[in-house]
Amino acid sequence: MDYVYQYLFFLAQAATVVLAVLLVVSSVAAFSMRRQQQASGHLEVRKLNEHFSDLKHGVQSAMLPAGAIKKARKQEQKASNAAAKAAAKAEKKGRAEESVRKRVFVLDFDGDLQANQVNNLRNEVTAVLTNASPHDEVLMRLESPGGLVHGYGLAASQLDRIRKHGVPLVVAVDKVAASGGYLMAVVADRILAAPFAVLGSIGVVAQVPNVHRLLKRHDVDVEVLTAGKYKRTLTVLGENTEEGRQKFQEELEEVHDQFQEFVGEHRPQVDLSVVATGETWHGQRAVAMKLADEICTSDEYLLSASESADIYEVQWVEHRRPIERLMAQVESSIQTLTDRLFDKLSHWRSNP
Repeated sequence: MDYVYQYLFFLAQAATVVLAVLLVVSSVAAFSMRRQQQASGHLEVRKLNEHFSDLKHGVQSAMLPAGAIKKARKQEQKASNAAAKAAAKAEKKGRAEESVRKRVFVLDFDGDLQANQVNNLRNEVTAVLTNASPHDEVLMRLESPGGLVHGYGLAASQLDRIRKHGVPLVVAVDKVAASGGYLMAVVADRILAAPFAVLGSIGVVAQVPNVHRLLKRHDVDVEVLTAGKYKRTLTVLGENTEEGRQKFQEELEEVHDQFQEFVGEHRPQVDLSVVATGETWHGQRAVAMKLADEICTSDEYLLSASESADIYEVQWVEHRRPIERLMAQVESSIQTLTDRLFDKLSHWRSNP
């Protein structure tokens, strides 16, 4: 066991040095980029109706003879002209709401631990709200297993801006919207879920590894100085107390209570006593629990909507130079290495 302790201590030292060097390099590069950065990004808008039409025409070209393809194109053009005439007629008679074809704005959110995409989301929401009306709709394709409370709280607030603007909001979950991801989803007027999408996880979790006994065995002292009784409840290096653990647990319970209140406010049909356990449910079971409203994939929903509405995919794209992309990869690698190290230490401590 002494050999194991020595090896783990050396591993911890090596990992600390590597992380420290990477953090310094990352900080210097980030500071330099912030000073030099001019425009942070730009907006890209793509009409998905044309995408669906191209797919349809591609299959027709392979299946139908030339005469049939020509006939199909004429029918499509005839239907398009009829819709344009009907809109013009409605506008002439003063029925403006009938003359405007409904628009569906599509946003994407692929969440990570820190909800970093919220910076893009805020620009996308602002762009949509400068054009959208209550006659239109926003579809959010949401994928996230959750993460930090403040990051996902801000992301949910961005979606709430859409609701407050009076624009209908639909969230489609094709894979997973759990924990912080579900915190975002509940803001919607409707939640769509794919048959095996994962929803729920209305709970809060925190994992803090502690290597105090390992350091003590090697005569390493760690001094933790604080001003304020509960400035530091649990620590990685110092000795944790029962009082600190209790306070930390109280803070988790408080966040969980706020989570439940938020869900209850936006989806009062949900029985929190049943679903606020941290569990997740798939597809149809999530619908039965009223965590979602219907089984439908985002592709199915958009293809159907494209028959009567104009579909616009809105995306904010950050301007990144090669060094910025490199530092983003470094930051991601640091996060992954840290998570794996903590997981290994926690597993080792629970399975000696």
